[in-house]
Amino acid sequence: MEHWLYSFNIGEHTFWVNLDTLFTMWFAMLFVIVFALLATRKLSIIPNKLQAAAESIMNFFYGVLDTMIETENRKHVPLVASLFLFIVTANLMGQLPLRIIHIKQGELASPTNDINLTAAMAVIVLIYYVAAGLKAKGAKFFLHELSFTGIVMALVEVLEMFTRPLSLAIRLFANIFAGEILVSIALGAMAYFLPLPIMLFEILVAFIQATVFMMLTIAYIGSAVKEEH
Repeated sequence: MEHWLYSFNIGEHTFWVNLDTLFTMWFAMLFVIVFALLATRKLSIIPNKLQAAAESIMNFFYGVLDTMIETENRKHVPLVASLFLFIVTANLMGQLPLRIIHIKQGELASPTNDINLTAAMAVIVLIYYVAAGLKAKGAKFFLHELSFTGIVMALVEVLEMFTRPLSLAIRLFANIFAGEILVSIALGAMAYFLPLPIMLFEILVAFIQATVFMMLTIAYIGSAVKEEH
């Protein structure tokens, strides 16, 4: 799938932006923000349907964090909830009829089918859990003991630390991209009957991949802040 590319120069360097990814990313963010604003606009003890749905979603995040992180877990809810809701919305955009809107180049598909976006989210997760680990443990987050073994283990952990975001980015990108390729092939082969079960399956995949990204993020944060015994 080709992207709608826009180039601009800063000094002697040329930079490229995938405009189709940018537009669909903004749309997904806007949807999540509007949902949050509407759900929290008129909070009451007796919730309406939208508030009840939002509270159920938040209770899900609280429950997962309570299970996976021992102490001070709920302070990580803003990051975890934002990532999950954004990724689900972005993944589902590839199954919505946005492709009937013709643009100059590319198509209005899932922004998560772009490795640039998934890599950016993975870097955010990396920065967050490293910062959480440093806050909880200080220098011991990297170096547990000042010895040859401790230094070697620290180097191994640093290497692992930077490969984790790579696996996060590639896993999400590859699954969403492959799913959209499969749907496109099905549309070309049999436009009315064959794509439907594949699209239904991809809706399930959209939720599974968002859940996997969220669970791994929580696991990385949990390992970063976990107290050593």
